[in-house]
Parts: sequence; structure tokens; C-alpha cells
Amino acid sequence: FSTLGWPERTRELEMFYPTSTLITSFDILFFWVARMMMMGIHFMGDIPFRDVYLHALVRDMHGRKMSKSKGNVLDPLELMDKYGTDALRFTLAAFAAQGRDIKLAEERIEGYRHFMNKLWNAARFSLANLQECNERRECVFAIESLDLVHQWILSRANATVRAVRDGLDSYNFDEAASAIYQFVWHEFCDWYLEWIKPILSSDQAEERRMCQAVLLHALEIILKLLHPFTPFITEEIWRVLPGDRRTIMLEPFPEPFDEWDNPEAERAAHTVMGVITGLRNIRSEMGVHPSARITANVICADDTRASLIAACSDTILALAKAESLNVLAEGEIPKGAATYLLDDIEIYVPLAGLVDIEAEMAKLEKQLGKQQQQLAKAEKKLANQKFLANAPAAIVAKEREKVQALKTAIGKLEAAIARLRDIGDEHGPGRQP
Repeated sequence: FSTLGWPERTRELEMFYPTSTLITSFDILFFWVARMMMMGIHFMGDIPFRDVYLHALVRDMHGRKMSKSKGNVLDPLELMDKYGTDALRFTLAAFAAQGRDIKLAEERIEGYRHFMNKLWNAARFSLANLQECNERRECVFAIESLDLVHQWILSRANATVRAVRDGLDSYNFDEAASAIYQFVWHEFCDWYLEWIKPILSSDQAEERRMCQAVLLHALEIILKLLHPFTPFITEEIWRVLPGDRRTIMLEPFPEPFDEWDNPEAERAAHTVMGVITGLRNIRSEMGVHPSARITANVICADDTRASLIAACSDTILALAKAESLNVLAEGEIPKGAATYLLDDIEIYVPLAGLVDIEAEMAKLEKQLGKQQQQLAKAEKKLANQKFLANAPAAIVAKEREKVQALKTAIGKLEAAIARLRDIGDEHGPGRQP
């Protein structure tokens, strides 16, 4: 208060005292914060702030306090030049858990720079498909009339808005950052944009128009939610969206709409995405060539979900790169087929003509041999008492993590080889199914 004209009752003093929140570090809690409280109560008759946010202490990647003498200082100006200011800001927010210091490493900042690139590319794709939108539309949707994919993304956007608002209101900035990160990368980019590509390129004008409206609205929500964390990239994208736009800083922060909540649509979309994920896993684990078209088969005794899968067959075929999809109420999985279990839904793909069992097994066994050699070398190092006594704790921990990762990889390779061997046995030794 002394900097605001006190003891005179200035306009600045009336405006800024008391304020709402003080942001500071824990190490000056008594030396500064407590004394501000006491002085404010004594001279002003009121506390100077209601909330005190103790931000995390930024340490190096090993948890040590940064010091020029140790040579472990990360200059934020250099990091901003290298990775971008938005990436650095989002990194600090993502790791700002209450009661925990931030172990900052350049690899983490680089990871969130990839997130900025993901957002930029998603915006470029969206803008390329919003050329027909020459004005900003008021998006008042009749939810029940929308396709499943649009109902799902709006419901998930609603949940994300709530999570981000709750995180910001409670000063859990890491939770708010995590919520928007998961929505943008794993739901909007990985699923929604891929799902709607055929709609955006279709000749059904009304269906395409509604898709564009939902896409634009979802992108606007994302930019507004991200703006407090990443102000520069969001402002840049916002200004080139369709319609006359003022700065995003003056836009109201998103609020949830209860009518968008749709657990049924989320469950249905989860089923469709689960089938697609199952087919992709089969392709990956069995070494099916990316360009090969598979025949997908789904055994589902539940009539409702079976109808849903059949209705979304075009989406499943496109995203799983399948040439046909058969939905069965019951049946047995034939020999020579790779399988995937989604709850009580069985998914299988006949491998005839898709996989050279002998060649694939040889490749996996070669990989297995290399992994086993690396594991033996790492375990030998950890068995060396001299290494354990002299090596820094971080190096020892990293070696133990390496051993665990190798064991996990070896287990997956052994399982894949066993599956191929079973399929090969069903078709005779050395034969391609």
C-alpha cells in the first residue's frame, strides 16, 4: 500500500487495495508475506489479499537448485528463442503441481513445442476446410440432429471446459493444462479431425455445412481455453478464422452448456473408436503392411452396439484401412486369424495372404535377441557393486528404468512370436497362411 500513495487516500490505493491474490514463493512466506499481512491490517484496517499462491521452485532435471556456480542454470530467454515462448509457458503450467517443485529439462519443453506444432497443423487443416465460411456463425446446435461424431466432440469439449475452469479456479494449473492437452491432442486431433475428413470432402452440402460449424466452434473453444497458457499462437490463429474478429483477449472465457452433455454419445463413440483401435493393433502387432487392406470381422451379441458398429462401418473402414466389415451376432473365430477383445466384443482379422509368418518370426526373433543382449548388459552393470557405489543416483535410477523397459519390450516380442507360431502351426510349418 505504501507504493500507492499512502497515507493519502489516492485513486490507486482505492482501486488496488485490497487485492485478490498474491503470488510468491514459499521461502519468503514469513519474511515477506506474513509481514505484509500484519502491516496491512495495522495501517489499513484490512488484509491486503485473500489468497496466497505459492508457486513451485524451478529446479534442474536432477532436482538441484539452479546456480551459476553449478552451471545448471537454464536461461528462459534462450529457451524462448529455441522452443518458443508458448511452449515454455505451457511447460511451466503443466508441471506446476501444488506442493511440488518443477524439475525442468529441455526435453520437456521440446515435447510441448510438439504440442504447439500439433495445434498449428490442426488449425491449418481446419482453415483449409472452412473456406466456405465467410462469416462468424452463431453455433446454436440442435444436438439430437447432429451425427454421432459431432455430439461426441461437443460433449467432450463441455467436459474439458469444466475441467479447465475448475483447475484455474482452484489454482491447480497443472490439472487445467493437462485437461486441455488431452482434449486437443488425443480427442480433437487424433480422432475428431480424422473422423470428419470424409464429411468435409463430401458433396452433401447440408452435412458439410453443419460439420464446418461444429469444427469452427470446437476450434474456437480450444483457442479460448489455451489462451491464458499460450497467448501468442492462439492470437495468431484466432485472427485468421472466418469472420470479423477482435482480439481473443476480449472474448468471454468458455462456459459449459448442460444440453451438450451426452454420456450416451461418448459411450457409443468409445465403442466405435475401440473397434478401430483393435483393428489397428492387429495390423501393428502382426506386421501387416500399412497399404494392405484387411477384412474386419466383429462378433457382438448386443443388438444395440452391433447396429451402431454397422452404422459406422464407413468410418471404421476408412480409419482402419479395411476393405470390408462383417458384424456378426455370434460365431467362432476361425483358425489363422488374429484377434482383439474389446470388453465383450470379439474382433478378428484373417491373416491369409497378409503376413509371411516365417519372415515375420525371423524379424521378431532377431529383435528379441538384440533386446536380450542389452538386458544382460544392463543387469550386469547393476550387479556391479562398484558401479552402484560410485555412479550418481540419477544414473543408477536411469539404468534401472532401462532394465524395466527392456523387460517390457521382451515380453511383448515373446508374445508376438508365440501368436505367430500358433498361427503358423495351424497352417503347417514354414507356410504362409
